[in-house]
Amino acid sequence: MPLKIAFQMDPIEPIDINADSTFRLAEEAQARGHDLFYYTPDHLAFQQGKLTARGWPLTVRREMGNHFSLGDMTQVDLADFDVVWLRQDPPFDMHYITTTHLLDRIHPETLVVNDPFWVRNFPEKLLVLDFPDLIPPTTIARDLETIKAFKAEHGDVILKPLYGNGGAGVFRLDKADRNLSSLHELFTGFSREPLIVQKFLPDVSNGDKRVILVNGDPVGAINRVPAAGETRSNMHVGGRPEKVTLTDRDLEICAAIGPVLREKGQIFVGIDVIGDYLTEINVTSPTGIQELERFDGINVAGRIWDVIEEKRS
Repeated sequence: MPLKIAFQMDPIEPIDINADSTFRLAEEAQARGHDLFYYTPDHLAFQQGKLTARGWPLTVRREMGNHFSLGDMTQVDLADFDVVWLRQDPPFDMHYITTTHLLDRIHPETLVVNDPFWVRNFPEKLLVLDFPDLIPPTTIARDLETIKAFKAEHGDVILKPLYGNGGAGVFRLDKADRNLSSLHELFTGFSREPLIVQKFLPDVSNGDKRVILVNGDPVGAINRVPAAGETRSNMHVGGRPEKVTLTDRDLEICAAIGPVLREKGQIFVGIDVIGDYLTEINVTSPTGIQELERFDGINVAGRIWDVIEEKRS
């Protein structure tokens, strides 16, 4: 039977239809006969005991510059839907966190993907701390002296905001670098959040692997290779996607974290692996579906919808 699907996402107008994972999920749902509705997070509201959203019936098509059509704007009760996708991009700030609290009120009667309670409690750079044997040396701190001590021990480090995304604000500080205090002053001047500092992994020059897991099981990976002169491999900042296979170490990492993801309702997850180390577990709005489908010829979006349809049957 057709499902009623709502997508809570960033504005649909500027998305890249050849890269955006939310678009691919909507396209696959539409092909399966499901009804689509779209709204942005600022149109989510709690009113007189109901969780509502103002948005539009949605039709998508794979035509550059003409990739969607909207029906008339209307207000809906999200409890009337079968599935709500939590797909807006970070930053993982109080606005984002509040939407997870509100969506908690309809889940699991309405299936929210990924489970908003655990999205809230599994930030990308914090969930990895549950797996200390899989990650590089890592410190999370706001205190400058603590971060300095970590850098003194490891020499070459990566410093980044704890709740950032897309490679924004990521700095490599090698042994000769003298900018740590200035960067700390910069970050703490506009944010009260801690920073995360990790030992630099030279293997990043060979790529930062994005492994996609569906309901806790790995379905494939892409390798993201940094541009020349760049440390960051994120595709937002010029990283080049390449075909890659899963190694024994990748499968070992997935076997360790997969049961936790499955138990906590994290249906679509993208983890980041550099060399032999797990660096992030992305649950908020992971990407990589379309690149993996092109490289491996598999229907990743279809596998995700298979899991959702089974849960709704």
